[in-house]
Amino acid sequence: MALEITDATFESVVLNSDKPVVVDFWAAWCGPCRMVGPVIEELSKDYDGRAVVGKVDVDSNQEFAAKYGVRNIPTVLVFKNGEVVTRQVGVAPKAVYAEAVDALL
Repeated sequence: MALEITDATFESVVLNSDKPVVVDFWAAWCGPCRMVGPVIEELSKDYDGRAVVGKVDVDSNQEFAAKYGVRNIPTVLVFKNGEVVTRQVGVAPKAVYAEAVDALL
């Protein structure tokens, strides 16, 4: 399962991770987000132990969505050493996200 990341846990889970981190900024009411959700869950299984995969509900957790300029959802950010290295806005095939993570492993 993808981690539920909140404003309170974002720094420890994402910014301080020694592994690549995939963060899906989403909302329950967002149709395209529901299309990306299963892909994010698959990635969390595929990269278990090698990367952190999580989701931020932007309705409940707006601090880091604002900090990283998330204006449209879904937006998937890939972090390495606390820095954004990849940004994907909108729905994309699983391979797009997997390539971004593979490049960091």
